[in-house]
Amino acid sequence: MAAKKNDSNKRKRPDGSKTDPEKTHIKKPKSPASSNNKGFDKSLKASKNEFPAAKKFNKFENVEKTVPKTKKEARILAKELADARKKRRKQHFSLEQELASLWEKMRCRNISKEDRSKCISEALKKMKGKIPEIAGSHVSSRVLQTCAKYCSQEERNTVFEELQPQFLTLARNTYAVHLITKMLDNATKKQLADFISSLHGHVASLLRHMVGSVVVEHAYNLGSADQKQTMLVELYSTELQLFKDLGSIKEKRLVDIISKLQLQKASVSRHMTSVVQPILEKGIVDHSIIHRLLIEYVTIADQSSAAEVVQQLSGPLLVRMIHTKDGSRIGMLCVKHGNAKERKKLVKGLKDHVNKIAHDRFGNMLLVSVLSHVDDTKLTSKVVIRELKAVLKEIIMDKDGRRPLLQLLHPNCPRYLSPNDLESLDLSIPSLCTKVEMSSELTEQKKASETDQVDEDVSDSEEPTANKNPSSSELGEGGKKDPLVRRRELLINSGLAESLIDVCGEMAGELLVSRFGKEVLYEVATGGADGILNDLDKKLHTLYEAVATLAAKPKSEGSEEHLLENFHSSRTIRKLVLDCPRFASVLWENTLKGKCEMWAQGHSCKVITAFLESSDSAVREVAKKELQPLIDAGTIKLPDTKQPVEAE
Repeated sequence: MAAKKNDSNKRKRPDGSKTDPEKTHIKKPKSPASSNNKGFDKSLKASKNEFPAAKKFNKFENVEKTVPKTKKEARILAKELADARKKRRKQHFSLEQELASLWEKMRCRNISKEDRSKCISEALKKMKGKIPEIAGSHVSSRVLQTCAKYCSQEERNTVFEELQPQFLTLARNTYAVHLITKMLDNATKKQLADFISSLHGHVASLLRHMVGSVVVEHAYNLGSADQKQTMLVELYSTELQLFKDLGSIKEKRLVDIISKLQLQKASVSRHMTSVVQPILEKGIVDHSIIHRLLIEYVTIADQSSAAEVVQQLSGPLLVRMIHTKDGSRIGMLCVKHGNAKERKKLVKGLKDHVNKIAHDRFGNMLLVSVLSHVDDTKLTSKVVIRELKAVLKEIIMDKDGRRPLLQLLHPNCPRYLSPNDLESLDLSIPSLCTKVEMSSELTEQKKASETDQVDEDVSDSEEPTANKNPSSSELGEGGKKDPLVRRRELLINSGLAESLIDVCGEMAGELLVSRFGKEVLYEVATGGADGILNDLDKKLHTLYEAVATLAAKPKSEGSEEHLLENFHSSRTIRKLVLDCPRFASVLWENTLKGKCEMWAQGHSCKVITAFLESSDSAVREVAKKELQPLIDAGTIKLPDTKQPVEAE
């Protein structure tokens, strides 16, 4: 068994043949070539030992001394090597290390003012004369920002004077830009004026720079109206860029400046195109100065240039612009003058941003414009309406978020849109207007000139104009589809109306006492303009009963105010009684019948008298029998403009 075991451990030959014991002990004689090679190897080893250069390969003899034994030692060694490399590469590396240690002390919140001022003074002394050189470092820039925030005015003036010659260079630096903006925030009026003056001739080049544009925007927002105009005028033409005195004219609009200085419109248009196009190609569209520039540019741009701007901005790029007044107007112009393909691209760019846009002060007007102009209601319902339905409870109570809903319920109502908003909806680009629109504008201008109501120059006809008293039928009717059909598809077919009625019924108590939510509830309860919600009678009746049930609750002696005694809710219920007979009948039957004497004083009295002031005879007849005795007794007094109903 042992012999078999040993045989199994032997290596087997590839051909499977057995080994011959006699052949295994026979050694082959070495060839003469191998013996010659052995002599060559010996001579090679001897020659290597003779040359001193071979000693450089012995540096690994003491390898135990250089290789760290633990991970901590490895990290320390790596840090030392990195610091040594940085010290050779950076001129002020040791200074930055000292400033970093001081910065860790001065930026703490629990440090006293005296200790912080000492650290700041010490840091500024070390940096004196070297501030422009080290301001571009990510470490030194943070130290300087903290110093500029907490240092004294004298120290801040010293830093400003040292940085002033290098402002334009530092404005393009990724780290120094934060120091420049911090210095501008704490600058005096004279320092801010000096900085804006130093930008003259460089505003256009800085706006084309991703970092430099931030500095220009910051200075533009901090500047006065005249300083803003000086920075903006420089972008209009070469003459205004070269001659600084020309920028101090009183005229604000570009068309007025062209007529005042007798500039060539074609030359101004070419210069502005050379400024605007690189900015749009790089996607630098977040700044308000650029939004104002674009508004002025489209007033004089020819058809191809204006169409190119609309094409470039119709998409996700537009979402970054609508947080300003001018940016929102640019967005509305893109919606109004864009073709079907561009509008589709624009609406798709709003995806996942509708909630934020609806809550924005100016951005909500873009949604109003989209709902008023875009004919592709399927795409609008898929992108805009779907996201609005998901946040109905939030936007229905918000001052700005409710506007898209109110635009669908009651388009272009002056109660919900300011004159400025209505004017923005009616803006147009002159070069992209159709012949019908241009002819209507010309006839209006002729009528105005005949009646001597407006004294206009010839150039005024070239700017985006708006009707001074626009009617609801003239506004927001872009596209080929009938506005009523578009509203019905967006409200009824998309299911938004049913969701809106359900939310109003669920939140009726909160909406009635809310300053902004009550208007949405009123429009929903009355069925909207043109009776667009009248097809949902059962749903609306449920809403009426919900409001009447809340109003039927007994008076509470606690801090909670009754709906009929609250200022906002009583006015809203009164308006509903006057304008919606169906609601008035439900409220009378469920809440007020037989209880009018209890509610005949205070704010609730206005709800009672609304039944007698209603234009619907059926509503008056319902309440006349019970209210007439209260009028005769002097408990209820009708307004002087209203005559009391005489008893038969």
